[in-house]
Amino acid sequence: MKIGFIGLGNMGGPMAANLAKAGHTVAGFDVSGVTVDGVSSVASAAAAAAGADVVITMLPNGAILRAVADEVVPAMEAGAVLVDCSTVDVDSARAVAETAVAAGKLAVDAPVSGGVGGAAGGTLTFMAGGSADGFAKAAPLFEIMGQKAVHCGDSGAGQAAKICNNMILGITMIGTCEAFALADKLGLDRQKMFDVVSTSSGYSWSMNAYCPARGVGPQSPADNDYQPGFAADLMLKDLRLSQQAAQSADADTPLGQAATGLYEQFVESEDGAGKDFSAMLPRFEKRSRG
Repeated sequence: MKIGFIGLGNMGGPMAANLAKAGHTVAGFDVSGVTVDGVSSVASAAAAAAGADVVITMLPNGAILRAVADEVVPAMEAGAVLVDCSTVDVDSARAVAETAVAAGKLAVDAPVSGGVGGAAGGTLTFMAGGSADGFAKAAPLFEIMGQKAVHCGDSGAGQAAKICNNMILGITMIGTCEAFALADKLGLDRQKMFDVVSTSSGYSWSMNAYCPARGVGPQSPADNDYQPGFAADLMLKDLRLSQQAAQSADADTPLGQAATGLYEQFVESEDGAGKDFSAMLPRFEKRSRG
């Protein structure tokens, strides 16, 4: 295929490179002017979209996505598909899809899970929303960039799945960190706690696959001084998106709201900026109940 790729940062760059390695013709654009091996650099987002079968975007937020869509949709061929892999608000995803469809193009919102490592290794998971035709056209590219793609429903459903998933992740990580900090104060050995909880009803991905305690469980950012695998800043972004969606949908999410407040305090008022989201554990270690 001929592919336009807009947004060649830590995630988009490796994704575009994998498409080029697989033999596709990829034209890339990034406002910072970065270059990617195998990807031809063009001067604008519209130039990347011109003549492309598929246009992929990986952008920071919904406002930027809307602005880029306004530029690229008119430049796209009829029947081409716009695949947005950013994590943005559901309303922006749906608005961009409406713009594309009204212009005779296809649109898929397909945020990802798997982080920078998954982007480089081609092992991402895609959560996709949009028409069946759009998903079918993008599916071969998802197979190159990732290991799994789930068609979640109509436009916005991919973003909804990502936001709900990460709200659960933020809540469970806080609970896991709180429990380890409590165990410490009760004199319970961390390894013993892990051995019990990881095979008991407290089992979770945060505990079993990404344990926030150093030297316990499989290797995780906790064993690398909490250098980010998934930054607390990004968790805060996703939790804020979850609460924006909850407000829009009139959904009661008290734990999601509480988790948003805690990560907001951690990132903006404490020392959480630039650290992994599991660095909540040393935060709780230093705090008392008062």
